[in-house]
Amino acid sequence: MSELTLLILRIGFLLLLWFFIFSIVYALRSDLFGAPVRKLGGEGRGRGAQSPIPGVASVPAPAPAAAPPVTAPQVPDSIRIPPAPVVTPTGGALPSAGGSTARSLVITSGVASGTAIPLDEDLVTIGRSPDSTLVIVDEYTSTYHARLNRVGEQWTLTDLDSTNGTKLDGQRVSGPVPLPTFTPVTIGTTTFELRP
Repeated sequence: MSELTLLILRIGFLLLLWFFIFSIVYALRSDLFGAPVRKLGGEGRGRGAQSPIPGVASVPAPAPAAAPPVTAPQVPDSIRIPPAPVVTPTGGALPSAGGSTARSLVITSGVASGTAIPLDEDLVTIGRSPDSTLVIVDEYTSTYHARLNRVGEQWTLTDLDSTNGTKLDGQRVSGPVPLPTFTPVTIGTTTFELRP
């Protein structure tokens, strides 16, 4: 083979190698941060904006018609059915948030649903790491995801800068927050709560 052919093959293999490296980096970036969002051409144009096609006037979209208010039908008192009483395992008393000291952590949904962990220590670590107190093995949980601290009788939840975040009663946690009993905490695909 001539030296020119070898040089062209070397350059071709080098370009192919860089192509694979960039595709791997792009795939990792999209896995960590999500796919980039692209705005459509019609979004973001306000009133009086120019049409994307030259020579064609922009026509504003018609406003949706307001629906008439819906009123509930009136039911005579003689026909109304009284609401059924609430039946709970505690004999009718509903648990109140923060009403008593938490003694256990109970997983309510996820792979280990129904599991209860006694809260004997003042520090509970949560994550994928095998040395965590509560090990959650799923792709949405960080190695060291969150931490529970007990100060006196009050528990505090802290997210440890996890990739997918920690949610307390549906709201993402940004710093240390108090954790009342019977309040759901979601980490990845697992939900748990503290119970007395």
